[in-house]
Amino acid sequence: MKNMSLFLALLVLAANPSICKGQHENTCNVVLKDQYIEWGSDTDIVYLSSCVPPKIFWTLNNRRVEESQWRSVNSTHAVLSLRNFTHQSAILEWHSADTHQVLGGTTITAYSKPGKISCILYHKNQSDELSVNLFKCSWEDPNKPSAQILYTVLLSTSSNTSPREVCRSNSKYCIWTKSSRISPLDTVTITVRAKAAAWEAGSDPRAFFPDHIRKMIRPKLTVTPFPDHVSVQWLRASFSKECHCEVSYRKAVDGGRLIELRPNTVPERSHGKVHIEEWDSCSNYTFSVRCALHEAPWSDWSEKKTVLTKLKKKDVKPLLWRKVSEPTEGGVRKVHAMWKEFPSTCRDTFTSIKKAPNKEGADHEEASCATSTCDVYVNRDAHRIILTLLQNKTLLVEDSVYVPAIGESLPRVTDIRTSTREGVILVSWKASTEPATGYMIDWTHGGNQYYWEESGCTNATLSGLLDKQPYNITVTPLFADRTGHGARALQICSGEGDPGNVAIQVQAKAKSALVSWTVRRRGACGGAVVNYTVRYGAQRGPRLSVTVDGKERLISLKDLRPETQYSVHVEAAALTGTTKSRETLFYTKRFDPEHVTAVSVSVSVAALLVLALGSCVAVLWKKFKRKPVPNPALSSVVFWPAASHQEGTCPLQPFSNPSEIPCDRVDAGEALSPPSTSSPAARCDSDAGGERTEEYVDPPALPAPGDPVKSTETRRPSPPDDSTGPLLPENSPYRRQNSVERSSKQCKRVLVKPTVTVYVTLDMFEQGQDC
Repeated sequence: MKNMSLFLALLVLAANPSICKGQHENTCNVVLKDQYIEWGSDTDIVYLSSCVPPKIFWTLNNRRVEESQWRSVNSTHAVLSLRNFTHQSAILEWHSADTHQVLGGTTITAYSKPGKISCILYHKNQSDELSVNLFKCSWEDPNKPSAQILYTVLLSTSSNTSPREVCRSNSKYCIWTKSSRISPLDTVTITVRAKAAAWEAGSDPRAFFPDHIRKMIRPKLTVTPFPDHVSVQWLRASFSKECHCEVSYRKAVDGGRLIELRPNTVPERSHGKVHIEEWDSCSNYTFSVRCALHEAPWSDWSEKKTVLTKLKKKDVKPLLWRKVSEPTEGGVRKVHAMWKEFPSTCRDTFTSIKKAPNKEGADHEEASCATSTCDVYVNRDAHRIILTLLQNKTLLVEDSVYVPAIGESLPRVTDIRTSTREGVILVSWKASTEPATGYMIDWTHGGNQYYWEESGCTNATLSGLLDKQPYNITVTPLFADRTGHGARALQICSGEGDPGNVAIQVQAKAKSALVSWTVRRRGACGGAVVNYTVRYGAQRGPRLSVTVDGKERLISLKDLRPETQYSVHVEAAALTGTTKSRETLFYTKRFDPEHVTAVSVSVSVAALLVLALGSCVAVLWKKFKRKPVPNPALSSVVFWPAASHQEGTCPLQPFSNPSEIPCDRVDAGEALSPPSTSSPAARCDSDAGGERTEEYVDPPALPAPGDPVKSTETRRPSPPDDSTGPLLPENSPYRRQNSVERSSKQCKRVLVKPTVTVYVTLDMFEQGQDC
């Protein structure tokens, strides 16, 4: 038994006078069986005291220990039992149950022994079997590695059972040179001992058979590609024991991403060989191999070998097809031949296209094509296009396709139907009248790149399409030795896109605004608009919205506030999504333009009416103020008696007021008639018939032009002093005119001297003037 003084912890506690009367201080001791205990082991802790409280309890890392784990031996001893201790370090304290005062405590540290020992026997130079052999052992330890722990490796063999020290280390592994005294037939036993300042622990011994821990040197690899396989060979050390090997190979895509891993175990004594048949044509593959003895660890991987695989014959499926253009006026047609493209890395691979009339013994015209397409020209007759694929001048495959003659009667499929679902196009059709061996479906977007595949059914699923793009699809029946005519389906989109871009225009008024918009469709596959939603509102106000049908292109917003800024945008909604226009700002006006226009028109009309009325008034006033001027060309001379010499019951009114003269109007014919032969004296006498006649005195004849003016006398000449006749100038036009007689059926006037000469013009009558 070890010295107990190494495990004694002295705790100085303040004495409780109520418990230990008459003592100045009281010393309580806690004695541990082991202050350092092994990880996961059991231990007992003994408490020694000359002053034991009636009730105590224990805590481990501030957690109360159950009372079932401790017991009192006598009045001065108490024992605490700890089971399966797995703490790296723990603080143990005991407390008074009455006052919860800490009465004492100690620290417990756990240690562990090394475990899970593994060893390996290998060569220092992995490429040389004659290099120095090294021995390496490693182990596990829950203790944190530190300079205070020293590990010692002890080795013993079946021929020498005495353990001897072979290696020391502060880490959890140790490497040393293999001793020549170790025989390959001996069993090796390894023990690891860990030692610290306060404790020491040794591992359980571990026995190894040398061939079970021997690591082989890595093999030497050779890889050779062939058209039908890849040969992988390796050579290992001349060690005679049987081993197994593993081959791994990987195809590098996108910068070395691992997509395949194929292990292959091959039992061989000195070397290995394997044929790899699962690989892609014309691709770079990296190969590596490693080997191991039975139950021994794997060797390191060999150096990697990268090779380019050959084109496998079973992978050559060109699937030749053609597209025939419309013939020219001369009947020449261009045939676009196409086949599945081979990887560009396939070296020593050549393709050629031949065309020949579909007749036995016809000559072939050959053309080399470096790519997967080739254009040839044929006439109106039927032809056959032949594809030949060679590798290193060795024929790999040959395929042909039929080109019908112009006007040749051949079957075709009918009722082609297409639909789109989740990015793929579904195609179905009715079979041709003649039984077909299969159907060729080709499709294109834009006509630049074609895709095609063969189907044995009357339906197909086209995948790998561009998103939301239109496609043209053609279905052609295939027969044993020819092809039918192709039938084209209606153009279909791989998916519908969002509605097109929306552009809006706003015409604002005072209390309303007219919003119109246009939609520019996004390509041929833009989604059809279901409805439009117009959202608008003032800056400080609620947002409003109006939804209209997808056919509408304008809407009038009502009940707006004058002189207010509004914002508006239009959203176009389709089944596939929604697009919206840019936000547009506009100001409402103070007055509506229609009201301003109506007021302007009213004011203009009123102004025109006022101007017209003023013009009429001015013209009438001017005519009223100015007497009419006779027109000499339309005038005649009439002699009227003076007012003082008128007799009879119908006196003559002054000429100054012609409207009041109670006599008949003078007709133009009368004015221009020859003078009458009435008597020179006229009186108002009643005749037998009761009719009144008015007699006029013939006026004197007017002198000829140039003659001197002479006085003219009537039968009753008036004195010269009383004459009122006008003095006409010699050149006056009135001098050549005769006087006019005027008659009246209402009364008879007698004209007496003096007479008055009055000028009467026809324009007076035209203007409505009375005589």
